[in-house]
Amino acid sequence: MDIGSGKGYLASALSNFAPHPFVLDGIQIASMEGFLQSLKFSNPEMQKHVCTLVGRVAKAKGRGKNWQRTGKLYWNGQEIDRFSDDYQQLLNRAFEALYTQNEAARKALLASGDAVLEHSIGKENPKDTVLTRSEFCSRLMRLRERFRKEVRLR
Repeated sequence: MDIGSGKGYLASALSNFAPHPFVLDGIQIASMEGFLQSLKFSNPEMQKHVCTLVGRVAKAKGRGKNWQRTGKLYWNGQEIDRFSDDYQQLLNRAFEALYTQNEAARKALLASGDAVLEHSIGKENPKDTVLTRSEFCSRLMRLRERFRKEVRLR
């Protein structure tokens, strides 16, 4: 299944553009895209604003931010190296928060069944994007498997 905002129900519901609100570290986030784009802003107040955005509006807000030169991103007043384990842990926590807190997102993820999740429009080089195709899809598939096990145990 190729995830994308314009690709029909399941694929679009799994997109970072989907309006799936969640909370991370006490910050209200309207979509995963809003969170991801917010990481490009060092100012915590601007970052909170970007977290309220969804879809193309969120994407556009982060466009033109030149984080690639330094590899530095930000969360909650802290600088984070894009290429660090700390950054990967932040991504883990964000995806965990979204899919445990947002029932609609979790249901869509479970409804994807055994499909191999792909994101053909995403980039693979971490120097070019705050979330590579593999970082995105591997997290979704790992969470899907965990939720499937939890449902079987009930």
